[in-house]
Order: sequence, then C-alpha cells, then structure tokens
Amino acid sequence: MPHDISERLRVARSQAVAARKQAPQLRTAPVAVQSGHTVTLGGSWWTRIGSVVPLIALVAGLITISVLQDDDRASELAEVDSALLTGDLPPAAYTDPGFAQFLKSDSASD
Repeated sequence: MPHDISERLRVARSQAVAARKQAPQLRTAPVAVQSGHTVTLGGSWWTRIGSVVPLIALVAGLITISVLQDDDRASELAEVDSALLTGDLPPAAYTDPGFAQFLKSDSASD
C-alpha cells in the first residue's frame, strides 16, 4: 500500500479507537439458558417494578403521616372541647377575652 493511504488508515483507526473509548458502555442483562431456551434476567419488568415500588412506598408514607396528623389534631380539639364542657366556668366566662388565658393556666396546672 502507498504510504499516504496507510497513514490515513492509521489516523482513522486511532480516531475510531478514541471514539469507542469515549462512548458509554451499554450494560446487557444477564442471560440464562435452560434446555435450549434463552431467558433474559433483569429485563424491563424488573426495571419498572424497581422504579414503581419506591414511589408507592413514598405515597403510602405521606398518606400515613397525613392520617396521623389529622388524628392528633382531632384528639387535641376533643381535649379542648371536653375541658370546656366539664370545666367549672360560668356561662359568662365563654365571652370573656381572658378565656383562652384561663384555659392555658388551667391545663398548665394539671
């Protein structure tokens, strides 16, 4: 071969090798062979399940937190209502501006 052709081939080969090194390597799924049938392990179903499970866990956790906070708020309101209904206050005290202060001092003394 003439020198200029071999030199161009050498440069093209080194460019191709450099481009191959820069290209990301694709991972292939493991393959199992059983009695002549090829089965791909780790296919798209496992990827989808692996992506959806954390999302489901996150949503379930957020719903649980919301329900627990609602229950806590309801129990706090029930405590205030029971304190109002069973307390030893005259009816005029419910319209008094210091009523909230009385509730705070009453619950602090318990």
